[in-house]
Amino acid sequence: MEKRLLTTTILAAATLLATTPALAHVGDGTIHHHGSGFMSGLLHPIFGLDHLIAMVAVGLWAAQMGGRMIWALPVAFAATMIIGGILALGGVPFPFVEPGIAASMMVVGLLIAFAVRLPLMAGCVVTGLFAFFHGHAHGAEMAAGSGALLYFTGFALTTLFLHAAGIGMGMFLRNLPGLATPRRSLVYRTSGALVTVAGVVTLVALL
Repeated sequence: MEKRLLTTTILAAATLLATTPALAHVGDGTIHHHGSGFMSGLLHPIFGLDHLIAMVAVGLWAAQMGGRMIWALPVAFAATMIIGGILALGGVPFPFVEPGIAASMMVVGLLIAFAVRLPLMAGCVVTGLFAFFHGHAHGAEMAAGSGALLYFTGFALTTLFLHAAGIGMGMFLRNLPGLATPRRSLVYRTSGALVTVAGVVTLVALL
């Protein structure tokens, strides 16, 4: 049972990593906007694999730390992401958005791999900082004619769903019968390491 879980985790993460160069968010604004403003917002974080990985990873890290972090990190991420999106929509420039998104995967992956536990406020600041990059990218790529309110609502809901998916993964690991603590830690370390490597690959692809 434990061996099968570890193998499945590694293979799934490796598959995501292998597809990162092909599906990473590239900032061209051409593949993320289909259908209504709401639907476009819903799909935007999913079509950018860098967004998807980072947001699931934030949820996994929140579950790993437990306590108030489980709700505080997703709320901090979503709120700051919306602020970043509004500023982008208003034409406010922000440097290094794409490298910042890649860095979010690298840093959060390391936090998971090393089981880093930060105080509540520090954890919210870290996730909020990276969320700003994600939000700015979302806002900058909103398709012409999309309703801003519907678009923002869409990508906020998808973001919270991806956080919930990461939290669900963490809770599953925590409550899985028969999974010893060392094996659980190995799954976290492997997942965190692969998220970090995905961030490195994304960053290199931007060069």
